[in-house]
Amino acid sequence: MLLFSAILTCPLEVVKTRLQSSSVTLYISEVQLSTVNGASVARMSPPGPLHCLKLILEKEGPRSLFRGLGPNLVGVAPSRAIYFAAYSTAKEKLNNVFDPDSTQVHMLSAGLAGFTAITATNPIWLIKTRLQLDARNRGERRMSAFECVRRVYQSDGLRGFYRGMSASYAGISETVIHFVIYESIKRKLIESKANANMDDEDESVKDASDFVGMMLAAATSKTCATSIAYPHEVIRTRLREEGSKYRSFFQTLNMVVREEGYRALYRGLTTHLVRQIPNTAIMMCTYELVVYLLNG
Repeated sequence: MLLFSAILTCPLEVVKTRLQSSSVTLYISEVQLSTVNGASVARMSPPGPLHCLKLILEKEGPRSLFRGLGPNLVGVAPSRAIYFAAYSTAKEKLNNVFDPDSTQVHMLSAGLAGFTAITATNPIWLIKTRLQLDARNRGERRMSAFECVRRVYQSDGLRGFYRGMSASYAGISETVIHFVIYESIKRKLIESKANANMDDEDESVKDASDFVGMMLAAATSKTCATSIAYPHEVIRTRLREEGSKYRSFFQTLNMVVREEGYRALYRGLTTHLVRQIPNTAIMMCTYELVVYLLNG
């Protein structure tokens, strides 16, 4: 399911990454002039998702919409496995320290799981981002994943594979917000079912409606969390660009805001939500189903 989802949504991710990057200025269709302290400054109006998609198809061809798919397929399953294993382990341990299933438990478990998964898989996602940003016209030779690995190592050494990790760590806030909201909604759904079925002897039995409710809870929580924490995605993409002027999290944040305005921190958000919400809903429902079957 994860692999099928990664293939299906790859074009959306390529468009999102292009919109987040500084290279989106290559696709500028309109230049607006504004005055800052009396000086004339070029304010560039980037294309929307559909315009960006059209330009990629026209200049590079449909194959470019699947750039970075290889690393994505390699990394998606291990990343999710590491994350949920760490989340379950941390939650089990922390339940013995704090009030069981409390907000503190969910926040710390999600944070520790995010930290573990990010540290383990960052090199894979860096290669994926570099490949997605490798814009070549039709007929030009495209950079392979192995060539990308070689170039990263030659230019930056092993440290180069961990560029953007600071932004990923900042993105743990999204994971924490998502799980806190999700667990809160799930608890409300369980309480509501318990009140509605007070005469039912076995309340632990779940049916299809329970899992639909969990999917809706996951979609709602992911939408809220992504909308709040999205700027770290843009900063991470900028930090992963090859030979870029971006060096650190706060330096990149200040530079993007100064040169392009606050709206630049939300480029690609719509595309990201369209891609992430169904993925998250299915993933969380699958996780709950596996936990239910293992405990059953």
